[in-house]
Amino acid sequence: MSSRVLVALRVDVSRERAFDVFVQDIGAWWRPNGLFRTAPDEPGTLSFDFSGATTLLVETSPDGERYQIGEVVDYRPPERLTFTWRQADFPEGLVTEVAVRFDAVAATTTRVSVEHRGFHAVPEDSAARHGFPDAALQMRLAEWWRTLLDNLADHTRPDPN
Repeated sequence: MSSRVLVALRVDVSRERAFDVFVQDIGAWWRPNGLFRTAPDEPGTLSFDFSGATTLLVETSPDGERYQIGEVVDYRPPERLTFTWRQADFPEGLVTEVAVRFDAVAATTTRVSVEHRGFHAVPEDSAARHGFPDAALQMRLAEWWRTLLDNLADHTRPDPN
């Protein structure tokens, strides 16, 4: 059995702008969630690290410690981004996958779709489940992604000042 969460939201910018804000400004619009912790310590700032042969998704804690959350497996600006996802409380070797699409609806409107898949592989007794059955865990994950996409939409708006 496979599980996935699919969340989509329209943002009032071009897909190039939506893609750039998602990737380049992830640290500004991303907000941590206690259920889906990506670092073992205090939450930090997310960023994509393009400095190596492989692009990584990392979280940098306030004291400068870096944690690898995932690795980009498909990078096609401005239409698609896919990366692996590993939470701090996942069992050793377990990763899920996040696929993000940026579809032009009009010249200045983009549908951003996030599909997070693979939570079915998280064992029932894992701390990453917080005691939730599949349906409840997926609902919480979908709620969080919806909040994140709302933050992304807010961050794409021009500064009124």
